[in-house]
Amino acid sequence: MAIEIYNRVELKYLLFQDDVDSLLPLLNEHMVPDIFNPDGKTYPISNIYFDTASDELIIKSLEKPVYKEKLRLRSYGQVHSKNETVFLEIKKKYDGVVYKRRTSFTLAQAEQFLKEGIIPSDEKINAQVLLEIKDLMKRYCLIPKVFISYEWLAFFEKNDSDFRLTLDKNIMCRRNDLQLDSPVYGDKLLEEGQWLMEAKAFKSFPLWFAHFLSKRKIYQSSFSKYGNEFKKYKRGVIKISSV
Repeated sequence: MAIEIYNRVELKYLLFQDDVDSLLPLLNEHMVPDIFNPDGKTYPISNIYFDTASDELIIKSLEKPVYKEKLRLRSYGQVHSKNETVFLEIKKKYDGVVYKRRTSFTLAQAEQFLKEGIIPSDEKINAQVLLEIKDLMKRYCLIPKVFISYEWLAFFEKNDSDFRLTLDKNIMCRRNDLQLDSPVYGDKLLEEGQWLMEAKAFKSFPLWFAHFLSKRKIYQSSFSKYGNEFKKYKRGVIKISSV
Protein backbone atom coordinates (compact mmCIF):
# COMPACT_ATOMS: atom_id res chain seq x y z
CA MET A 1 0.00 0.00 0.00
CA ALA A 2 1.44 3.37 -1.05
CA ILE A 3 1.46 5.19 2.28
CA GLU A 4 3.83 6.74 4.75
CA ILE A 5 2.92 7.28 8.40
CA TYR A 6 5.61 8.49 10.76
CA ASN A 7 6.68 11.01 13.35
CA ARG A 8 10.11 12.64 13.67
CA VAL A 9 12.03 15.77 14.58
CA GLU A 10 12.85 18.05 11.64
CA LEU A 11 15.32 20.94 11.97
CA LYS A 12 16.08 23.47 9.25
CA TYR A 13 19.22 25.44 8.40
CA LEU A 14 20.06 28.02 5.73
CA LEU A 15 23.34 27.31 3.95
CA PHE A 16 25.37 29.00 1.26
CA GLN A 17 27.26 27.26 -1.50
CA ASP A 18 30.58 27.12 0.39
CA ASP A 19 28.77 25.40 3.29
CA VAL A 20 27.32 22.83 0.89
CA ASP A 21 30.72 22.30 -0.73
CA SER A 22 32.15 21.58 2.73
CA LEU A 23 29.25 19.29 3.66
CA LEU A 24 29.11 17.10 0.55
CA PRO A 25 32.33 15.12 1.29
CA LEU A 26 30.91 14.30 4.74
CA LEU A 27 27.64 13.19 3.22
CA ASN A 28 29.46 10.93 0.79
CA GLU A 29 31.42 9.44 3.68
CA HIS A 30 28.58 8.87 6.15
CA MET A 31 25.45 8.71 4.01
CA VAL A 32 24.04 7.31 0.78
CA PRO A 33 22.12 9.40 -1.75
CA ASP A 34 18.49 8.82 -2.56
CA ILE A 35 17.94 6.67 -5.66
CA PHE A 36 16.62 9.76 -7.45
CA ASN A 37 19.89 11.65 -6.91
CA PRO A 38 22.48 9.68 -8.93
CA ASP A 39 25.90 11.31 -9.30
CA GLY A 40 24.88 14.19 -7.05
CA LYS A 41 22.24 15.52 -9.45
CA THR A 42 19.28 17.36 -7.97
CA TYR A 43 15.72 16.15 -8.44
CA PRO A 44 12.65 18.39 -8.90
CA ILE A 45 9.88 18.42 -6.29
CA SER A 46 6.61 20.30 -6.79
CA ASN A 47 3.87 21.02 -4.25
CA ILE A 48 0.47 22.65 -4.09
CA TYR A 49 -0.38 23.94 -0.61
CA PHE A 50 -3.98 24.27 0.54
CA ASP A 51 -5.40 26.89 2.85
CA THR A 52 -8.58 28.81 3.62
CA ALA A 53 -9.70 31.80 1.58
CA SER A 54 -8.44 34.00 4.44
CA ASP A 55 -5.10 32.12 4.80
CA GLU A 56 -6.01 30.82 8.24
CA LEU A 57 -3.58 27.89 8.34
CA ILE A 58 -0.45 29.80 7.34
CA ILE A 59 -1.28 32.77 9.58
CA LYS A 60 -1.72 30.40 12.51
CA SER A 61 1.50 28.56 11.60
CA LEU A 62 3.52 31.79 11.60
CA GLU A 63 2.35 32.46 15.15
CA LYS A 64 4.35 29.32 16.13
CA PRO A 65 1.61 27.49 18.01
CA VAL A 66 2.24 24.25 19.91
CA TYR A 67 0.10 22.44 17.31
CA LYS A 68 -0.32 23.15 13.61
CA GLU A 69 -1.27 21.26 10.46
CA LYS A 70 -1.15 21.64 6.70
CA LEU A 71 -2.24 19.86 3.55
CA ARG A 72 -0.28 19.58 0.33
CA LEU A 73 -0.30 17.71 -2.97
CA ARG A 74 3.21 16.67 -4.01
CA SER A 75 4.97 15.25 -7.06
CA TYR A 76 8.49 13.89 -7.37
CA GLY A 77 9.81 14.90 -10.77
CA GLN A 78 8.06 16.87 -13.50
CA VAL A 79 4.49 15.64 -14.06
CA HIS A 80 3.61 15.31 -17.73
CA SER A 81 0.28 13.46 -17.62
CA LYS A 82 -2.74 12.88 -15.39
CA ASN A 83 -1.72 9.22 -15.03
CA GLU A 84 1.49 9.93 -13.14
CA THR A 85 1.80 9.29 -9.40
CA VAL A 86 1.37 12.11 -6.88
CA PHE A 87 1.07 12.20 -3.09
CA LEU A 88 -1.54 13.88 -0.95
CA GLU A 89 -0.43 14.34 2.63
CA ILE A 90 -1.37 15.84 5.96
CA LYS A 91 1.58 17.17 7.91
CA LYS A 92 1.07 17.99 11.58
CA LYS A 93 3.51 19.38 14.12
CA TYR A 94 3.03 19.12 17.86
CA ASP A 95 5.58 20.30 20.41
CA GLY A 96 8.41 20.14 17.87
CA VAL A 97 7.62 16.66 16.51
CA VAL A 98 6.35 16.22 12.95
CA TYR A 99 3.64 13.66 12.17
CA LYS A 100 2.90 12.86 8.54
CA ARG A 101 0.22 10.73 6.90
CA ARG A 102 0.02 10.40 3.16
CA THR A 103 -1.09 8.19 0.30
CA SER A 104 -0.36 8.09 -3.41
CA PHE A 105 -2.57 7.93 -6.46
CA THR A 106 -2.63 9.30 -10.00
CA LEU A 107 -2.97 13.01 -10.58
CA ALA A 108 -6.37 12.39 -12.21
CA GLN A 109 -7.58 10.51 -9.11
CA ALA A 110 -6.19 13.22 -6.83
CA GLU A 111 -7.94 16.00 -8.74
CA GLN A 112 -11.24 14.12 -8.67
CA PHE A 113 -10.94 13.57 -4.92
CA LEU A 114 -10.03 17.20 -4.24
CA LYS A 115 -12.85 18.58 -6.39
CA GLU A 116 -15.62 16.09 -5.64
CA GLY A 117 -14.53 14.28 -2.47
CA ILE A 118 -14.72 10.91 -4.26
CA ILE A 119 -12.36 8.29 -2.81
CA PRO A 120 -11.13 6.06 -5.68
CA SER A 121 -11.80 2.33 -5.42
CA ASP A 122 -8.14 1.43 -5.74
CA GLU A 123 -6.51 -1.02 -3.31
CA LYS A 124 -3.25 0.92 -3.52
CA ILE A 125 -4.91 3.96 -1.98
CA ASN A 126 -5.37 4.22 1.78
CA ALA A 127 -8.98 5.26 2.21
CA GLN A 128 -8.51 5.99 5.94
CA VAL A 129 -5.92 8.66 5.21
CA LEU A 130 -8.19 10.19 2.56
CA LEU A 131 -11.07 10.28 5.03
CA GLU A 132 -8.83 12.22 7.44
CA ILE A 133 -7.88 14.60 4.62
CA LYS A 134 -11.53 14.96 3.60
CA ASP A 135 -12.42 15.90 7.18
CA LEU A 136 -9.59 18.45 7.32
CA MET A 137 -10.72 20.02 4.03
CA LYS A 138 -14.31 20.22 5.24
CA ARG A 139 -13.42 21.74 8.63
CA TYR A 140 -11.41 24.54 7.04
CA CYS A 141 -12.98 24.77 3.55
CA LEU A 142 -9.52 24.34 2.07
CA ILE A 143 -8.66 25.45 -1.47
CA PRO A 144 -5.40 25.42 -3.48
CA LYS A 145 -3.39 28.54 -2.65
CA VAL A 146 0.29 28.25 -3.60
CA PHE A 147 2.55 26.28 -5.94
CA ILE A 148 6.07 25.74 -4.56
CA SER A 149 8.84 23.80 -6.30
CA TYR A 150 12.54 23.23 -5.71
CA GLU A 151 15.53 21.14 -6.70
CA TRP A 152 16.29 18.49 -4.09
CA LEU A 153 19.13 16.32 -2.83
CA ALA A 154 18.36 13.64 -0.25
CA PHE A 155 20.66 11.39 1.81
CA PHE A 156 20.20 8.52 4.27
CA GLU A 157 22.79 7.60 6.88
CA LYS A 158 24.63 4.36 6.03
CA ASN A 159 24.48 2.78 9.48
CA ASP A 160 21.27 4.29 10.78
CA SER A 161 18.20 4.72 8.58
CA ASP A 162 16.78 6.98 11.30
CA PHE A 163 18.80 10.00 10.13
CA ARG A 164 17.92 11.70 6.87
CA LEU A 165 19.16 14.95 5.35
CA THR A 166 17.82 16.96 2.43
CA LEU A 167 19.17 19.99 0.58
CA ASP A 168 16.86 22.25 -1.43
CA LYS A 169 17.81 25.00 -3.88
CA ASN A 170 16.04 27.16 -6.47
CA ILE A 171 12.84 27.32 -4.42
CA MET A 172 10.21 28.90 -6.67
CA CYS A 173 6.59 29.84 -5.97
CA ARG A 174 3.50 31.23 -7.63
CA ARG A 175 -0.15 31.90 -6.80
CA ASN A 176 -1.69 31.17 -10.18
CA ASP A 177 -1.72 28.13 -12.49
CA LEU A 178 -1.95 25.79 -9.50
CA GLN A 179 -1.47 22.57 -11.46
CA LEU A 180 1.24 19.97 -10.88
CA ASP A 181 1.34 19.14 -14.59
CA SER A 182 2.09 22.76 -15.54
CA PRO A 183 5.68 23.94 -16.18
CA VAL A 184 7.82 25.02 -13.22
CA TYR A 185 8.09 28.81 -12.98
CA GLY A 186 7.52 31.58 -10.47
CA ASP A 187 9.31 33.85 -8.00
CA LYS A 188 12.45 32.76 -6.14
CA LEU A 189 12.45 32.50 -2.35
CA LEU A 190 16.18 32.10 -1.66
CA GLU A 191 19.17 34.27 -2.44
CA GLU A 192 21.48 33.23 -5.24
CA GLY A 193 23.68 30.34 -4.11
CA GLN A 194 21.60 29.70 -0.99
CA TRP A 195 20.28 26.28 0.08
CA LEU A 196 17.75 25.10 2.65
CA MET A 197 18.95 22.06 4.61
CA GLU A 198 16.55 19.88 6.60
CA ALA A 199 17.87 17.32 9.10
CA LYS A 200 15.33 14.67 10.07
CA ALA A 201 15.46 11.90 12.68
CA PHE A 202 13.25 9.87 14.99
CA LYS A 203 15.80 9.95 17.80
CA SER A 204 18.96 12.08 17.55
CA PHE A 205 21.41 13.49 15.02
CA PRO A 206 24.85 11.87 14.56
CA LEU A 207 27.96 13.38 16.15
CA TRP A 208 29.72 14.06 12.84
CA PHE A 209 26.77 16.24 11.76
CA ALA A 210 26.80 18.18 15.04
CA HIS A 211 30.55 18.80 14.58
CA PHE A 212 29.94 20.11 11.07
CA LEU A 213 27.33 22.59 12.29
CA SER A 214 29.60 23.77 15.10
CA LYS A 215 32.65 24.16 12.89
CA ARG A 216 30.77 26.13 10.22
CA LYS A 217 28.79 28.14 12.82
CA ILE A 218 25.50 27.10 11.23
CA TYR A 219 22.47 27.65 13.42
CA GLN A 220 18.92 26.38 13.28
CA SER A 221 16.45 28.44 11.26
CA SER A 222 12.66 28.59 11.42
CA PHE A 223 12.51 28.94 7.62
CA SER A 224 9.22 27.68 6.17
CA LYS A 225 8.75 27.62 2.40
CA TYR A 226 5.06 28.42 2.52
CA GLY A 227 5.54 30.78 5.47
CA ASN A 228 8.25 32.82 3.74
CA GLU A 229 6.27 32.85 0.50
CA PHE A 230 3.27 34.21 2.38
CA LYS A 231 5.28 36.94 4.12
CA LYS A 232 6.78 38.08 0.82
CA TYR A 233 3.37 37.93 -0.84
CA LYS A 234 1.83 40.15 1.85
CA ARG A 235 4.68 42.65 1.43
CA GLY A 236 4.04 42.74 -2.31
CA VAL A 237 7.40 41.16 -3.13
CA ILE A 238 5.65 38.17 -4.71
CA LYS A 239 2.80 38.89 -7.10
CA ILE A 240 0.60 36.81 -9.36
CA SER A 241 3.11 35.33 -11.79
CA SER A 242 2.75 34.66 -15.48
CA VAL A 243 4.68 32.38 -17.82
